[in-house]
Amino acid sequence: MTKIGIGIIGGGYMGKAHAVAMLSVGAIFNTSLRPHLEMVAATSIETAENYRQAYGFARATDDWRTLINDPAVEAVIIATPQNTHREMAEAALKLGKPVLCEKPIADSLEDARAMVDMAEAAGVANMMGFNYIRTPASQYARQLLAEGAIGQVTWFRGEHAEDFQADPNLPHNWRCSGIANGNMGDLAPHPINAALALMGPIEKVMADVECVHKERPGGTVTNDDHAQIMCRFANGVMGHIYSSRLATGRKMGYAYEIHGTKGAIAFDQEDQNALFLYRAEGPEAERGFKKILAGPAHPDYLPFCQGPGHGTGYQDTVIIEAKDFLEAIATGKAIWPTFRDGLAVAEVVDAVHKSSETGRWVSVVQV
Repeated sequence: MTKIGIGIIGGGYMGKAHAVAMLSVGAIFNTSLRPHLEMVAATSIETAENYRQAYGFARATDDWRTLINDPAVEAVIIATPQNTHREMAEAALKLGKPVLCEKPIADSLEDARAMVDMAEAAGVANMMGFNYIRTPASQYARQLLAEGAIGQVTWFRGEHAEDFQADPNLPHNWRCSGIANGNMGDLAPHPINAALALMGPIEKVMADVECVHKERPGGTVTNDDHAQIMCRFANGVMGHIYSSRLATGRKMGYAYEIHGTKGAIAFDQEDQNALFLYRAEGPEAERGFKKILAGPAHPDYLPFCQGPGHGTGYQDTVIIEAKDFLEAIATGKAIWPTFRDGLAVAEVVDAVHKSSETGRWVSVVQV
């Protein structure tokens, strides 16, 4: 076992999740690299010191450059707004330090492409923080599709629907300003990432992006609330993706349904330890979706628990992500999703905006 110093920029929602994951991953997965929480960076020394004490970091700083340049920080996790990602990632990559960056990769295609070029030139581990697709159930869904369990796929539907902005009387806040903070910057990347993981590249999109509550108490909303996206995958399959922050009643509606000539697969993150599988076989009277409970037979489940049906949670998906990041560093082999996979999501998002603006189909390759 070899100790590796971890630096995390940002200690809020995702910064805490990554800190907890790095504290736990060695014991759960018996990784060859054992993380040490070396330093945390925040916008003020008081905040950073609070994070240090709460999460168990050795040191704290109010300057992310200090963190990246410190020789004891051997790998960097970026958990800050996307408009900061490029500068931070490039600074770390120039020093040959592996980077795990939260989604989305950047706030522009120019920055995203620059990050990919830098990461691939540096030749070090780079990974995007798409944790939802890492549930044991969704990993099993990918296996089933690869094995042809539901035959030739004919249709895909994906969504990420939540309701944290559903109330029109909710006061204006930071989520209401700037395209990066809207639905397409915040929620949409997740179902797009799921679509790419499960179905492969998206060839073209026809989309409608909308701001429903244009005025909120305290200000004007300048970004989108929800979006519907018709798409055609490179393999010829038809699909639809929906994302929303106005979906009343939905708390974590990251879901997908896939139809094939021999069956179907369905999943909903609000019940993340279950996968529903339909097989078009046997007597018609006995057919129906079978609920498969996640268990030790499914990817990345057994290290958490030996009992089927006992379940994993949100934090566990971030721990699985931490394991993959450490493995990529240890082996020198790229593990999905890399910065290039993050760029693929960003290209679809850009195509969606162009389609909504023009009212036409837009080729993702041409963005």
